Amino acid sequence: MNSANPLSNLPTVTKNLLIINVVCFIGSMIFENSTRLFGVYYPDSPFFNVWQIITYMFMHGGFTHIFFNMFALVMFGPIIEQVLGSKRFLNFYLLTGIGALVLQFGVQAFEVYQIAGLVNPGSSLKFDMISGMVYSDSPNISQAGLGTLVSIYNTPLVGASGAIYGLLLAFAYLFPNLKLALIFIPVPIKAKYFIPIMILIEIYLGFSNSGGSIAHLAHVGGALFGYLLLKAWGIKKGIY
Repeated sequence: MNSANPLSNLPTVTKNLLIINVVCFIGSMIFENSTRLFGVYYPDSPFFNVWQIITYMFMHGGFTHIFFNMFALVMFGPIIEQVLGSKRFLNFYLLTGIGALVLQFGVQAFEVYQIAGLVNPGSSLKFDMISGMVYSDSPNISQAGLGTLVSIYNTPLVGASGAIYGLLLAFAYLFPNLKLALIFIPVPIKAKYFIPIMILIEIYLGFSNSGGSIAHLAHVGGALFGYLLLKAWGIKKGIY
């Protein structure tokens, strides 16, 4: 064991995920257009590319964003990797990240339908790739509606948070009675209470539009797909 190397105690997949995320973050600081290329856009956006459903998980919007995601990865990843095994752990991480998109895109598709469904027959929506603006010749679409469309079509989603919420769900599923001691909570609290509360908060913020630019429902999607994967793989709840 090499005590001088802080990564030496991390299992293989967790360590490599951490390294890839940090390298990609540094790269995004150097290459300004990397977020547009590797962040994921709404599938109907002209900026969408299929590889983005994987690469978006390794891009982050700032130091705080990547710090808290990687802190959670290092805290919860090793123990879950030990239980699931390295191969299944990697699949779990990637699939929950993709699952986060499924819910996020579903909500965005509903928003687009609500707005674009008001377009009169014969009218149209046009997306300007240079300006990133959406234009319509329909009087039924408000400026607020057009602004929402611009945001959906022109804003990439980045971050490992969907996969991280999958890990949080897995931790609560596997170790429900382990207590978490967190800086902002004065007393330790069992995982089976704390993590569901976090998910409920994300649901509230997602539907109340109180979270600014944060894709709260993507977090919920990651947790939901994490639960479905654990059930599909036949892993018993609370056995540890």
